[in-house]
Amino acid sequence: MEWPIFAGLPSVDVEEVLAAARRRTFAKGEVVFHDGDPGDSLHLVVRGRFAVRVMTPVGDIATLVIRGPGESFGEMALVEPEAHRSATVQALEPAETLALAYSRLGNLRPAVDRMLVVLLADQLRRHNRLLLDAFYVPAERRVLRRLLELGETIELTQEELAQLAGTSRATVNRVLREEEKRGALRLDRGRVTVIDVEALRRRARTAA
Repeated sequence: MEWPIFAGLPSVDVEEVLAAARRRTFAKGEVVFHDGDPGDSLHLVVRGRFAVRVMTPVGDIATLVIRGPGESFGEMALVEPEAHRSATVQALEPAETLALAYSRLGNLRPAVDRMLVVLLADQLRRHNRLLLDAFYVPAERRVLRRLLELGETIELTQEELAQLAGTSRATVNRVLREEEKRGALRLDRGRVTVIDVEALRRRARTAA
């Protein structure tokens, strides 16, 4: 498994960081940590997908992002060890991470600091892209883009897909039904299976 956050780091530094991490496994639906828990470690995703969720000011639960293999979550634990978690993270399927605890950094600090710079810069680019999407990209195209990002099998509710795309559940339902009629995906209870990735990719560039 390779993580983009290690890009540019000497291989010896990467090996030392991974050696200091602890393997964690999670069952489907298991919570890794809750909003407000002490932030003690960064998780590198090895297998499976995780939903990052927060509670809105009106008491609803919103899904902010999905993290999968090669990605990570909980990075602020290595930036500010006294901080508390700002979101709840839950496994969407059987999953595995490598957890790097702040207490185990020791002489790894320089390598970890470089790793965090890459990670935070990547997250800033992603947030900027999502902001541009929200202002300038039609809702239908945003739904298609989020579907492509989530892979071929998606086990999320339509409400969660709507949250990720920044649109309404009705819009998500309409887009999914249209793509099912075109044969680009299949809808089952609680699951979306992408059948024609290229067709979705073309419409994600041109949908009105």
